[in-house]
Amino acid sequence: MQAVDGVQVMSPAEATGRQGGGHLRILAGLAVGIVLGLAAHSLRGPDGNPGELVGRAVSVAEPVGRIFLRLMQMVVLPLVFSALFLAVVDVGDLRRLGRIGLTTLFFTALLSISAVLIGVGMVNLMQPGRAISGETRGVLTSKYKDKAGENVNRANSAKTLGQTLVDLLPENPIQEMAGAVDGSSKGNGMLAVMFFALLAGIAATMRPAETAVLTGTLRGVYEISMTVIGWALQLAPLGAGCLVFAVTAQMGTDILRALAVFVGVVIGGLLLHLLGVYSLVLTLFARQSPVNFFRRVSSAMFVAFSTSSSSATLSTSLKVAHDELKLAPETANFVLTVGATGNQNGTALFEGVVVLFLAQVFGVQLSISQQITVVLMSVLAGVGTAGVPGGSIPLIIVVLKSVGVPADGIAIVLGVDRILDMSRTLVNVVGDLVVAACVDARLRPAGSLQQHGH
Repeated sequence: MQAVDGVQVMSPAEATGRQGGGHLRILAGLAVGIVLGLAAHSLRGPDGNPGELVGRAVSVAEPVGRIFLRLMQMVVLPLVFSALFLAVVDVGDLRRLGRIGLTTLFFTALLSISAVLIGVGMVNLMQPGRAISGETRGVLTSKYKDKAGENVNRANSAKTLGQTLVDLLPENPIQEMAGAVDGSSKGNGMLAVMFFALLAGIAATMRPAETAVLTGTLRGVYEISMTVIGWALQLAPLGAGCLVFAVTAQMGTDILRALAVFVGVVIGGLLLHLLGVYSLVLTLFARQSPVNFFRRVSSAMFVAFSTSSSSATLSTSLKVAHDELKLAPETANFVLTVGATGNQNGTALFEGVVVLFLAQVFGVQLSISQQITVVLMSVLAGVGTAGVPGGSIPLIIVVLKSVGVPADGIAIVLGVDRILDMSRTLVNVVGDLVVAACVDARLRPAGSLQQHGH
């Protein structure tokens, strides 16, 4: 760890060391799983059913893959609650922060909501999950028929928007926590838990001395959760490979075609947000030329893309903000430090796309109210996502389960997650710098911009 303006951040070298080449092992495991799965798919009998050998291989591979998923799923609830609570507490006393905190919140919300709406809109327009054949979707529907039935019931009993907003405030947070895990929630489930965590964090900032023990405990819970996820990622090459083998053995190349369209939708959405929304916001609120801005922050963009970690890029982002953008130190330090975990625009967009893509793959029809839930949860999940490689995967599982899409489906996108992780981290980091530039422009006294090089 190194200190930058009093802030402890992870260096790129340390981040790379923590990854330990894990992404290469995951890619290798997935490649083996896909090849073996396609080979097994080609051995199906004339009736389309897998042979005895293939059936046994799938019956062995699936439990191994589920162990990998279970390791992440079992810490999702403590991770979500502690991450969101700490994200608010780490901002500090909201009354003391005043204008800078509220201005940062405004721009963070503006960019995050815009990102998810772009992602959701593109998925609905391009329909990447529809690229698979009816036969393949029939196999999936049969395999997950119980969960599909649950979704039909949820869609038929979809709540009004007003009731959805009321249910954001849980009557019994403990009951919502349990219901978010097993799907029995009658309220908003995990979304209600997220709002409860945010309210608890806000309340804790008002009583920092009295809640110091609670805050310390939740920091411990967060670290434990991340450690368990680290263990799960160590199993990822085998676990993800087994899950992908089981999927491709039953679906063949259909799923690969759908995956190619999915990657195009994610990359297209990220580019639209990066070059379109960020440029518009910079022009309107920061009074800066987008071309000059992107040129000045290029070093942070390269580090973000190579490390896939907002936390690892923080030191570079702070240096760029101070030396290139000439932002006020107090503004840059606050916005970028909070943004490393609290302003994940690219991740929020990715999570929204993944959920709707997998819903299409599994033939799950999401109502408008359910898609609104996906948008809200993706924005909040972006706040609670750890700024490390692969940090969004556990939060995606949360959103999937909230709308009844089988969480096992996450294995389908793990094969391309590395390149998408690099791409969305770049968007996350640039988004932090965009927010910092906008906040600085709005709060800096008139006439001071010229002397700071704008």
